[in-house]
Amino acid sequence: MSIEVRNVTKYYGEQKALDNISFSVPAGQVTGFLGPNGAGKSTMMKIITGSLPPSSGEALVRGIDIRSAPVEVKRHIGYLSEHNPLYPEMFVREYLMYVAGIYHLGRKRTERVAEIISITGLEREKQKKIGSLSKGYRQRVGLAQALIHDPEVLILDEPTSGLDPNQIIEIRELIKNLGEEKTVLLSTHIMQEVEAICDRVIIIHHGKIVADEPEKNITRLKSGTNLVILTEFNNPPEMIALQKIRGVTRVTASGNKENNHTFRIECTEDIREAIFRFAVENNLSVLSLQALEQSLEDVFRELTR
Repeated sequence: MSIEVRNVTKYYGEQKALDNISFSVPAGQVTGFLGPNGAGKSTMMKIITGSLPPSSGEALVRGIDIRSAPVEVKRHIGYLSEHNPLYPEMFVREYLMYVAGIYHLGRKRTERVAEIISITGLEREKQKKIGSLSKGYRQRVGLAQALIHDPEVLILDEPTSGLDPNQIIEIRELIKNLGEEKTVLLSTHIMQEVEAICDRVIIIHHGKIVADEPEKNITRLKSGTNLVILTEFNNPPEMIALQKIRGVTRVTASGNKENNHTFRIECTEDIREAIFRFAVENNLSVLSLQALEQSLEDVFRELTR
């Protein structure tokens, strides 16, 4: 495994930020690490990168314990932190040359900096001072420094923060491509981003993991309810009668309250045939029927409320 976290607990004074967390991430996987503000995401990322020691437990990168060999581990990690600290008085290319020097790239430094400037779309900005850049371009500089030494593991905390829609698409595509050969642990509040690029989702709440599933399966975790059916009848049936259909967990009406023909039905199984039978038995016509899966946002809200 590229990343292994074993029984990590972290205290800030008497406050427990992480509570016996364990997970692993293999190479070639983009894992979304989600949670509300204060859940412990950034703390966990700082522990993995060696910026913060755990109170107990251990974190390993490529089999190396971050506490016993911190310098060696950091050679394998590219880290974009939430607040993206940069040197505003330095020029973009100058800064990246400086970072490349820290990683001892030697003769490859100039070539690698030019390559990363191209990959991250900084060609037009490379002669500008970082302090004069927009937030979006500063974010690109932060991503460029994380990639400069071609690390096997990428830890990205809100990588598309401040980017415009076109830039977001470009950076998402870059991360997705990087994930084909690198290990990527990605923190974000943008659920569409997770759905677009992540293979797996870990959700953390109050310092504990509350979900760890492949992205395609995560929408089935919401309180046993995995399907929503929107249906419209020619006449409004009694809501209590709809609630008696087997598998239905909740029924809500939408539209005009005085003459409502459309209903949102939450259920644990596909009950579309049962709805048609219900309509026939009650002399109703089904005008429309649409099945919707729960969204990742629905699951996130349910697990972290």
